[in-house]
Amino acid sequence: MIDEDGSQLGIMLTEDAQTRARSAGLDLIEVSPTAQPPVCRIGDYGRLKYEQSKKDKDTRKKQKNFELREVKLRPKIETHDYETKARMAERLIQDGSKIKVTIMFRGREITYTVFGRKLLDRMAEDMAPIATVEREPKLEGKNMFMILAPRAVPAGPPKFSSLRESERDGKPHAHATTEEQPSA
Repeated sequence: MIDEDGSQLGIMLTEDAQTRARSAGLDLIEVSPTAQPPVCRIGDYGRLKYEQSKKDKDTRKKQKNFELREVKLRPKIETHDYETKARMAERLIQDGSKIKVTIMFRGREITYTVFGRKLLDRMAEDMAPIATVEREPKLEGKNMFMILAPRAVPAGPPKFSSLRESERDGKPHAHATTEEQPSA
């Protein structure tokens, strides 16, 4: 038996403990029912439930929930379209979501799964500074997919976001040409 102040009162009968709790205007709360003898405390049960719910809410708030987001690609994707999709994937990973990168094959494209595999390997390589491959590329039906999870500590700056920032600053990136073509 533990008093409302936290001092131990020793072993006593259940009826005596209930009488003592009622006289204090509080409840008898069973703290450890499996102990021999069971441990009880005198206190306000409503307040105990309230504090417990606050603790649970705080632990849920601190817990990271990974949301699975999807980025869909086609095996014959152009470079600029790929970069746009990769930039979106970077943003989602930086927000803390896991990414499912899916390559969708239509018709006879399924015979060229090598192209899809190369595309997924390229995406994994491009996302390497900020993400790790959680599930290797796998073919299911007419789709090939892999899952990327954000790194706890990024290994470097994101590849495509930094390209976009350099374009905004007026610095040309690797594929930009400095000479203008004469018009015909």
